[in-house]
Amino acid sequence: MFRLLNYKQVDPTHTALVIVDVQNDYCDSKGNLGKQGLDISMVDEMIAPLAETVAQARENEVPIIFIQTIHEPSTDSVTWANRLRDANQEGICRKDTWGAEFYKIKPKKEDIIVIKHRYSAFINTRLDSVLRSLNIKSLIVTGVSTNVCVESTARDGFMLDYDIVLLSDCTAAYSKEAYEMTLKNIDQYFGSVCESKDVIESWHALEKTS
Repeated sequence: MFRLLNYKQVDPTHTALVIVDVQNDYCDSKGNLGKQGLDISMVDEMIAPLAETVAQARENEVPIIFIQTIHEPSTDSVTWANRLRDANQEGICRKDTWGAEFYKIKPKKEDIIVIKHRYSAFINTRLDSVLRSLNIKSLIVTGVSTNVCVESTARDGFMLDYDIVLLSDCTAAYSKEAYEMTLKNIDQYFGSVCESKDVIESWHALEKTS
């Protein structure tokens, strides 16, 4: 259904891999959302292809940027707090808690961590400065949840003139309907959607031509 339009979109010389909110509260069955009964089955389905994509990114010297949500009183505005429809969500990814730690796929010393306090990884963070310092033009976007933080980050990245490639098998949502709706929306208006194998194959093809 989806495909990478141009392998040069993900040329390692100007591409970064962005991993959004792969944290215990969002992904682990013992985390905040898992304990609330949300369907986290898609998370474990994405871990293997995401881990392989991370490994291939390292081999191709593609910068890896981990986005980490941290909530604390100093960033809990009234408007932000009012987004919650369930009071149990107030405990998500609180500063210095297990729930805010990374889930299964964790950064190495050379990786970059960007802390965010809102859905989008671009809002009031250093992400844009980091990307421009690295001369990044394309973003491979992965993580959770597809229809909230991943989509918000992809949209804002596109608005800032980054070429967006969202990996369908490396993102997860808590409903199939929300997940599929975002893939269609991103592919039509904000970038390209493909599977991780398409990107990896593109990297291998570029290696052969270099």
